Amino acid sequence: MRRHYLDNIRWMTVVAVVIYHVIFIYNAVMPPYKRIGAFAETQTQDSVLYVLYPWFMILLFIVAGISSRCYLETHSIRDFVRTRTRKLLVPSTIGLLLFGWLQGWLNMTLAGGFDGIPDTMPKVAVFAIMVASGTGVLWFIQMLWLFSMLLALVRKFEKGGLYRLCGKANVFVLLLLGVPLYFSGLVLNTPVVPVYRFGIYAFAFFLGYFVFAHENIIDRLGKIDIPLGIAALMSGALYLYLHYGDEYAVMPTVNSVSAVVYAWLASLAILALMKRRYNCESAFTSFMTKRSFGLYVFHYFPLTLAAWMLELYANVSAVPTYAIAALSAFFGAFVLYETVVRIPFVRWCLLGMKKSAKKISGEKINIEDNNLITK
Repeated sequence: MRRHYLDNIRWMTVVAVVIYHVIFIYNAVMPPYKRIGAFAETQTQDSVLYVLYPWFMILLFIVAGISSRCYLETHSIRDFVRTRTRKLLVPSTIGLLLFGWLQGWLNMTLAGGFDGIPDTMPKVAVFAIMVASGTGVLWFIQMLWLFSMLLALVRKFEKGGLYRLCGKANVFVLLLLGVPLYFSGLVLNTPVVPVYRFGIYAFAFFLGYFVFAHENIIDRLGKIDIPLGIAALMSGALYLYLHYGDEYAVMPTVNSVSAVVYAWLASLAILALMKRRYNCESAFTSFMTKRSFGLYVFHYFPLTLAAWMLELYANVSAVPTYAIAALSAFFGAFVLYETVVRIPFVRWCLLGMKKSAKKISGEKINIEDNNLITK
């Protein structure tokens, strides 16, 4: 049976990512661009960043691990490597060359990145810098491809003993897994680009594969979904109280004890609540599931483009600015996706898809592994 609650977690989390980026563009704590400023020195709406950032990518990697286990139960390791390479590595490498440089040019324009580049620098080097700057949200699928390749190696040697052992974990053990999650966040972090937190995201991915792929584990959590939800809200409030105003996306805040406790409880609570109370499908959820990967990949370009246009040609207050930016992100992403899936070579480059738009319309797209799974 299809796990509809995983589909719903994916598209809802992707929506949260888009909302996060809408607020992030104008935040006063860690402003990303020199030419787009915040509306005030202290902004209440910036609290949304603290509410979302600790858990949403950890949750996506957990779901990715679960889905990888489901995929490997019916496919060979060779198929797993081949499909993940096409659907994860191709968009995050070749796709960058085809489309990502536009995002890179826009990022550098808004951040003033071209100001420090001498006129004597070769155009090829400038283009390479733009491509690197345009990676943006694709860091997620780059890391997911790397973890998938590592999983393929693990799969050859792990014959199921560890998986069966993890299936016996009780709720107390699941809560205690937050301890190694905390320590994993202290290692394998890139100093220049802080989003590449290899330690904690790899641990979350393999937790999904070995632990949370067991339906009985999620069912055990489901029995205490309300207490877990309350605990997550309380830990989030404590984290916000302790760290509001701090640079939340970098050390030491990003891996503080309060941040990791909140991230872990929120992830457990969402898994439990969604499995028990939203393990269903509707026309709307089907629509969102089919387009969640496109929304993830394409939303940031129309968002930053709209923010730049507003900065150049409009002088509006915060509320309409956020509304226009959000509308541009969602609508622009859907338009780009519906356009791209109808162009054979381009959809292969940007989305790792080989099938026609007509065939795609009857299938579901999973963000966790960028894999097409027929109903």
